[in-house]
Amino acid sequence: MKSGLVPAHIVSSGRDLRLDFFRGLALWFIFLDHIPENVVSWVTVRNYGFSDATEIFVFISGYTAVIAYGRMMVHQGWPRAAMRIFRRVWQLYVAHILLFVVFAAQVAYFSLARNTPDLIDEMQLMGLGENPYRAIIEVVLLKFRPVNLDVLPLYIVLLAGFPFVLPALLRWPVAVLALSCALYAAALHFDWNLPGYPDGKVWFFNPLAWQAIFYAGAFLAVTAAHLSWDNQWRWLIAALALFYITFAAFISLSWHYNSLAAMVPNWVSRLLYPIDKTNLDILRLLHFLALAWLVRLVVPRDARFLRWRIFDPVRKCGEHSLQIFCLGTFFALTGQIIVANFNESPMSQIVVSLGGITVMSLVAYGAAWFEAEPARGGRG
Repeated sequence: MKSGLVPAHIVSSGRDLRLDFFRGLALWFIFLDHIPENVVSWVTVRNYGFSDATEIFVFISGYTAVIAYGRMMVHQGWPRAAMRIFRRVWQLYVAHILLFVVFAAQVAYFSLARNTPDLIDEMQLMGLGENPYRAIIEVVLLKFRPVNLDVLPLYIVLLAGFPFVLPALLRWPVAVLALSCALYAAALHFDWNLPGYPDGKVWFFNPLAWQAIFYAGAFLAVTAAHLSWDNQWRWLIAALALFYITFAAFISLSWHYNSLAAMVPNWVSRLLYPIDKTNLDILRLLHFLALAWLVRLVVPRDARFLRWRIFDPVRKCGEHSLQIFCLGTFFALTGQIIVANFNESPMSQIVVSLGGITVMSLVAYGAAWFEAEPARGGRG
């Protein structure tokens, strides 16, 4: 395609600091939530609604995919954009395999050193010891995924299919969104999912369902700058979104406080539960979309607080999401073991949580410095 054929609705160029900020925040939240019974996880969104940081991460991944590859396809053609996407998929795949190896070695080391064989079963790594050759094949096929190693395979599958959807997305975003919603509904109705390992298991994050939130982000990236229908209804939708978020917060808090649980009628419980994370329950999807709508209204692209120095660490983590995600997964297991060694005391949870976030931030700064070095050398 030539530059003169750029569709008017493609998102404008330039870095959107909101994406770095909220993606970095999602990575911090994922790390905190992966430490069991972590008192610091009360600062994350998980305890105040039906959705959690995973939805934030997947949604932003869809949004940034359009920004990263949409204009490249328009200006340089589909083959070049597709090759760049597949190169990124390969990077993610290699990162996942390396993360699996490090994770398995970490579990095995602590299990042997502390004589806690139950840790291997808890991390769902028994298949590796029972049938190692079969397990290695299933790891390569992304079917064998221990605890906390489900997000990257989901992202790999979604991004691998993105080159084939991108041309249609740029031309007919509404049609693509409609097809995405239809696939989501079919996956829920017919219980479609990808097979996992050991036999009988399925993917914890069902890509056929979670693609809906990925393409919701991609749709918004294509259309956000030119939406007009929402001007008339934006505050009505905001009021409905706020009501739903408040209701979800009440229900979520009732899981932790008996006094609130007693106020929830039985018919409401029967209507709501179970809230399925694997298949992106409609309650989770609506909750995240309500949050995203309110954030879009109250946090404009040029919001001043996004440039505050105090938020530099979270933005840096968002800029280097792959490295920080892998590091957070490693530290979550380390933190779980350290906290267990101190009888899960609140102080140990706080120290481990703050220490992990500090190291993640330092690594993000280091990655930014390393990437800037060649540019400085070239100018010299």
